[in-house]
Amino acid sequence: MASKVFFTNLRTDPDHHLLYKLEKLVRKAGIETIDFKDKFTAVKIHFGEPGNMAYLRPDYAAVIVRIIRELGGKPFLTDCNTLYTGGRSNALDHQDTAARHGYTPFSTGAQVIIADGLKGLDYIEVPVDGEYCNAPKIGAAIAESDIVISINHVKGHEMTGFGGALKNLGMGCGSVAGKKEMHSASKPRIDLDACRGCGLCVRNCASGAISLKDRKAFIDYSRCVGCGQCVATCQCNGAIADNDEQLDILNCKIAEYAKATLKGKQNFHISLIMDVSPECDCWCYNDAPVVPNIGIAASFDPVALDCACADLVNNAPVMPSDNVLAANRQQHSHDHGDHWHMIHPDTNWRSCVEHAEKIGIGSRDYELQIV
Repeated sequence: MASKVFFTNLRTDPDHHLLYKLEKLVRKAGIETIDFKDKFTAVKIHFGEPGNMAYLRPDYAAVIVRIIRELGGKPFLTDCNTLYTGGRSNALDHQDTAARHGYTPFSTGAQVIIADGLKGLDYIEVPVDGEYCNAPKIGAAIAESDIVISINHVKGHEMTGFGGALKNLGMGCGSVAGKKEMHSASKPRIDLDACRGCGLCVRNCASGAISLKDRKAFIDYSRCVGCGQCVATCQCNGAIADNDEQLDILNCKIAEYAKATLKGKQNFHISLIMDVSPECDCWCYNDAPVVPNIGIAASFDPVALDCACADLVNNAPVMPSDNVLAANRQQHSHDHGDHWHMIHPDTNWRSCVEHAEKIGIGSRDYELQIV
């Protein structure tokens, strides 16, 4: 059976600004049917890495927090620490980053709680008996919550191809130990002919697994955790890449972690299709958007929501300005309009939604309802 995905465009007028349209959308999509009364509600959002300007503004979160409070809930904004170095690798830096980006109790009406604690060690194993993960390690504050609401920024991703609700729920709610488990099959490889020995990957490797030997990058796989930071930061024309099959496994693990995050909880999901950058908000930069801003979508089904958002982007025109998609489209014209695969040709974004449907999270079939 097709799941309902509710959608609104970004057209506004003096009486109907964008935050008004967001509230109208989520109420129409049924958020008020959730029993929030005295329930701890984890509002999962990405606070943005310092230097990246594509993250979602806190104003959107404030609307959702206000609705939850009106319905009697106890909301908090949350995310888990990162596996790599940066402004979100421990709870103190993570909260500082959130505050710098406007996520404070004064602007949103909710506290920020880093779900897996100071060093990413606070997690609860949630049994799902998955094909790849038996008991995902979910950030404790999220695992202990009663309800999960995700607010997702739709964008590309260098390892998964697509970033939406499932990525936010799976990778985003996994503790540091959980992220290691998800990335464990993903070991990058070096193309020695393409490598220029610039050392950028060495400087950005959090686990100290990369060094230069004879002016070429060398990976010590006994230390590599598979986080993909070297793949994202490499500027040597694909000198570092991941194995396609390993990336499919990563997507399947993300789906199983998303299942653990939602297990036994009421849940609802909102995706904003704007500033669609080719890379994740996790990096300290954001490249030029690849398509025009499209709209906002919401659903109780995160699988259907991701499929709808992916299709909306695939059906959108490519931005005429210089961007990754415009450049890659000339090289990968055989992809027949799959923008996500053209952005990251080594990835298969569909493997995540396919596995998520297989394990019962939701349906890839959806009915788009315009609000």
